[in-house]
Amino acid sequence: MRLRPAALAALTAALCFSAQARPPLASASPPGTLAAANAPAAPRAGSVFTLDDAYARIGDSHPDLRLFGDQRSVLQAERDIAAQKPALVAGLAVDNVLGTGAVSGIGGAEITLSLASVFERGGKLDARRAFAQSRIDALAVDREGRRLDLLAETARRYLAIVAAQRRIELAQFDIAQRKRSVAAARQRLEAGASPESGLLTAQAAQARAELERSRAEQSLLAARQHLAALWGERDPGFATVAGDPYALAPIQDTAALASLLERTPELARFNDARRIGEARVRLAQSQATPDLSWQLGVRRLQDGSDMALIGSVAMPLGARDRAEPGIRGAQAELAVLETEREAKGMSLYSTLVEAHGRYRVGALEVARLKDDVLPRLERAEKAAEYAYRAGAISYLELALLQAESVAVRKQRLDTALDAQLALIEIQRLTGESFLAASPIPAGARP
Repeated sequence: MRLRPAALAALTAALCFSAQARPPLASASPPGTLAAANAPAAPRAGSVFTLDDAYARIGDSHPDLRLFGDQRSVLQAERDIAAQKPALVAGLAVDNVLGTGAVSGIGGAEITLSLASVFERGGKLDARRAFAQSRIDALAVDREGRRLDLLAETARRYLAIVAAQRRIELAQFDIAQRKRSVAAARQRLEAGASPESGLLTAQAAQARAELERSRAEQSLLAARQHLAALWGERDPGFATVAGDPYALAPIQDTAALASLLERTPELARFNDARRIGEARVRLAQSQATPDLSWQLGVRRLQDGSDMALIGSVAMPLGARDRAEPGIRGAQAELAVLETEREAKGMSLYSTLVEAHGRYRVGALEVARLKDDVLPRLERAEKAAEYAYRAGAISYLELALLQAESVAVRKQRLDTALDAQLALIEIQRLTGESFLAASPIPAGARP
């Protein structure tokens, strides 16, 4: 099965890339070579890496995809073997030699030269060819399925980098507000309006925020290396990636998406497996028709040194009875295949429904947090900072509000990431790419 060109871009829209110019990739050996897979590329300051760049690095050079080319060569060799007709057998027979009496010597030996083979009946040759070719055809679907799995894994690892970058931004936002709290606490301490414990608590909160930033930076480094490992690089050749996890596109309902499952490689495999099974049944049925073994030759007769033609035809008996168990087994495999396909279809539909629900709920939650919760918290933050400087509230009240503000932003980010993972799974199942909302402007608050 060959998917539409849209499947080539499937999963790309999951992260809604901004329209930035991509930097040129580091020069490397031709795709598919070991040097190309392992050539390190030094990250450049300000370089922006996109998901399309990651897909280009994988391409046909990934070992899992190259493996199908080797498997195809093996199956093509097996097809050529299956297409061979029964071999001709040349024979030499010597009779009446080294006996006793009149045939005690070799002078009266009878020599026979013969040529023999088997005449196949019942369409065995065509059945073998069809069976071998069906296995070759099935490789295309297997490769497409593996390719989509690699694209999905690439998108998930890419999303992990985007998440780490956003968590760094969120940590920097938290550090900024904690610094303002430290400055306000120091002013109140110097004015004698609050004890030193308030300043120390504010400084501890700032240290925790800085720790969160350090953790996010280490997570970013690990995520970059994890992504680059997909194409065999030890040192990632990029500094940052483009993407907005909050851009969640509206998608179709479950019924519309379920209709796309029929062409997913996970179900298309069963179509090829059915063709292989049907070819196996025909091959087994062809064994019910007995082959004819024939032989033709020339014999030199002992008396008078005369020559004579000889010939014979033989056919095995009971071929249909011997072929019956193989036919029943091949037909049973077809029946099992239908049941497995039905079970797989139910499993895929269940996965699609679950991912669709996660995405819809996540998109709703992200939008409500942005439109209803965060604006109120931002106004409350400003009012609380002003009130704290004026001595109207304690540091504990300010710290609780700041912690709540950060917690809501983390909740929004985590929810958006979970929705993006659900969208990646939906696109992996359907092979469809969905348009997403415009990314938020650069420099906007998390």
